[in-house]
Amino acid sequence: MTIYLRKPFKKSMRSILISFVFVSFLAACGADDSLIEYVERPVEEIYNEAMDRLEDGDYIYASAQFDEVERQHPYSKWARKAMVMSAYTYYIQNQYDQAILTARRFVALYPGNEQAPYAYYIIAQSYYEQISDVERDQRNTELAQQALVELIRRYPDSDYARDAVLKLDLTLDHLAGKEMEVGRYYLKSGQYAAAIRRFRNVVENYERTTHVSEALHRLTEIYATLGLLDEAQNAAAILGYNYPNSDWYADSYRILVEKELVPQIEEKSWFSKVWNSVF
Repeated sequence: MTIYLRKPFKKSMRSILISFVFVSFLAACGADDSLIEYVERPVEEIYNEAMDRLEDGDYIYASAQFDEVERQHPYSKWARKAMVMSAYTYYIQNQYDQAILTARRFVALYPGNEQAPYAYYIIAQSYYEQISDVERDQRNTELAQQALVELIRRYPDSDYARDAVLKLDLTLDHLAGKEMEVGRYYLKSGQYAAAIRRFRNVVENYERTTHVSEALHRLTEIYATLGLLDEAQNAAAILGYNYPNSDWYADSYRILVEKELVPQIEEKSWFSKVWNSVF
């Protein structure tokens, strides 16, 4: 059975979550232990109270209770369940660092456990939800990409991997968007060599994203400006072949027509290699 992370937590999820068999050992540095006075209790009582608090939306206390399961009964099967539940509870509180830490500890200790895919999913989702707009640093996007790739590689047939594939495309598009933003800045400031590097990177390494057509147009534009007309023709040819009805191709074609040229591929150019390996 598959769980997809949702916020807020719904009461109907309890019957699903409680059926999971998780693994043991929970981060001792989790929720604030001062929330719970240490009173030794049966492990089932602590765990069930944590689940009740989770359903009621009292996530802080639920986190503390899941941590308490491991503190009082570290080798029980309930501690194994509580560990990933703790990671999940931190996730729904947007305590992403703690969710990642707990889930990573889980997979490090129990990589073969049946709930390891879910733990990897929590890690990936925690990074994914911290992705910022393209004007900001994209470190979290890169970490999300790495976590999604790892999840897909380890568990390619899981429901988690299928969801990860969709999110991976979005992270790639986001990283390509950042490259485009930087490339446009260099283009506007007349730093053509730096701009070319950024736009070529999009064409070569982010070929499935929505930014490729603009990147090819920008390359056509720069090469035409620099008088590198063969390269301009090459870029426009690939653009026209793959995006014949796009506005970007119309703009590139107009640039060439003004110079009495037409789009065409030259065998020895970098674009020819890209044509054969990417498109």
